Amino acid sequence: MSFIDTLRFALHALTAHRLRTFLSATGIAVGIAAVILLTSIGDGIHRFVLAEFTQFGTNIIVVTPGKISTHGASVGAIGSARLLTIDDALALKASRYAQYTNSGVMGNAEIRAHGRSRRVTVYGEGPDFSRAFNMHVAVGQYLPADDPRNPRAYAVLGAKVQTELFGTSNPLGATLQVGASRFRIIGVMAPKGQVLGFDLDDTVYIPTARALEVFNREGVMEVHVAYKPGSPLKAVVKDIERILIARHGREDFTVTPQQQMLDTLSTVLEVLTFAVAALGGISLLVGAVGMVTLMHIAVAERVAEIGLLTALGTTRAQIRTLFLMESIVLSTLGGLGGLAVGAGIAGLLKLTVSDLPVNTPWDYAFGALGVSVLIGLAAGVVPAMRAARLNPVDALRAE
Repeated sequence: MSFIDTLRFALHALTAHRLRTFLSATGIAVGIAAVILLTSIGDGIHRFVLAEFTQFGTNIIVVTPGKISTHGASVGAIGSARLLTIDDALALKASRYAQYTNSGVMGNAEIRAHGRSRRVTVYGEGPDFSRAFNMHVAVGQYLPADDPRNPRAYAVLGAKVQTELFGTSNPLGATLQVGASRFRIIGVMAPKGQVLGFDLDDTVYIPTARALEVFNREGVMEVHVAYKPGSPLKAVVKDIERILIARHGREDFTVTPQQQMLDTLSTVLEVLTFAVAALGGISLLVGAVGMVTLMHIAVAERVAEIGLLTALGTTRAQIRTLFLMESIVLSTLGGLGGLAVGAGIAGLLKLTVSDLPVNTPWDYAFGALGVSVLIGLAAGVVPAMRAARLNPVDALRAE
């Protein structure tokens, strides 16, 4: 019996019981569709979160006051952390890897302009902030490169703040009151939208030194270093630590590369994607149980047919191949159906639900299809061996 004859025989056996074949294939299809749909949503969220972070660039290192990792015994009052300052950010410009440096502080304050008031997030940033974080100005200019210790009282509005306070009128040159301080508006940022729940358009940017006065702070919250693309990350971190230790006398700060955070976040998201794929795999397991049941029933119903095939010279190996072929064809058809349905629903969700990030990971999709074929193979092994072991005389007597 040739391969084509075996395949034709298997298809005939499946079409002879169409409803049973359809229901069994549906079990596999539902499992495959569930895996594809869940992993599409999981992978979409994975890409969305990483895109939210990487839109500001990936070559940024954040320095914060205080040492997060500790060891040894308590050192008492001597262990109090020294504040990070604007001078620390200026000193880091001396690093051979530094492209831009920025000292930042933020807080919430009430602003007033044009007869209106609003409470917004106020960022105190340096002149290199917009270039370090790929921020763009829509109207006017960003904060100029003044003396960082005594900058002019300039302010740049977020797109939403400009609309809320000034409507369609031009805000450039107008006076903005932030807390008890007054600033001259010199620019409006391009719309950025929300990033992980933070509305970057409902903001005001003022010089860092001025923000320290507004919020009555002595030190900045963090220092950003944008290093030159292609620079070795470990060398960049070591150089930053060397400069700050020389200024502080000890390592009382924490250096966190954005790439390290992205790698950790990517690992967590990949685990979550695998977890939702495993949840979808439960449905696939249920379909596998149905496959095993169907093949055992098929062998029990076709004892006489097996006996006749054996009497006509069909070998045990060919009998095994016949039933394995039926199982594999059935699971493959179910897998292809599930692949089409799952990818179709994922594509439909992507088109109709704009707020839901959906992206079909085809490696998971084809992997699930391969698993469905393996399930068919595994489900047919025991019934096929049982069919091959039947004695032809006993099988014919069953008629």
